[in-house]
Amino acid sequence: MIDVLSFTTAVSVTTAAGTAVFPYRWRDETARAFAEERGAEVAVGRRESGPWSLSPATLRRAPFTERLVLPSPNGSAIAAAVEGTPVVAACLRNVSAVADWLVAQNWGTPDQPIAIIPAGEQWPGTDTVRPALEDLLGAGALAAALIDRGLTTPSPEARTVATLFDGSADVGTLITDCASGRELAAIGFADDVAIAIELDADATVPVLTDGAFINRGPNRSGHK
Repeated sequence: MIDVLSFTTAVSVTTAAGTAVFPYRWRDETARAFAEERGAEVAVGRRESGPWSLSPATLRRAPFTERLVLPSPNGSAIAAAVEGTPVVAACLRNVSAVADWLVAQNWGTPDQPIAIIPAGEQWPGTDTVRPALEDLLGAGALAAALIDRGLTTPSPEARTVATLFDGSADVGTLITDCASGRELAAIGFADDVAIAIELDADATVPVLTDGAFINRGPNRSGHK
């Protein structure tokens, strides 16, 4: 599952520090009750006051917590809704680590297919879905990495987004200049975009385990 701006980027940054991240759909009092039941802190909205939020830059500065509930209406909601299927949080920061792990686990075969789910976006204040170039390129990055590692049966959709990613000369600039990137910069969160476009900056493999994303990659933190 891919939500470059910013749920899966936030998950990659946070799990790299050793935090278990619980996805949750609603950022309201039910999220706080959900967090209390799990002995976790709860993240607030980007522009709200609090040490933890959906902002990757804010999460980098936040004090360490063992457990964090990270609500969002797209990426987090998708992850929270999945049952009975392993979910991995992928983004540009950890795409190679995720591809390596999927191949090592023998995913990407006819018996164990991989579904790459770009979270997408909505226009602010509406229920209207809009193009989310950042997630399309994130999906393309993962599809391209899997093809590079020998997966021979990509769907036409996967092959197409892989070609898009491989053919894009400057993915970082495209995401910075796309609707979502400009929107975040306009409200003072350009640093979140800068963090999100750092390709392979993390070796995290956040796998949804007992309701929380846990880093299964090689750079696990020493935090317990």
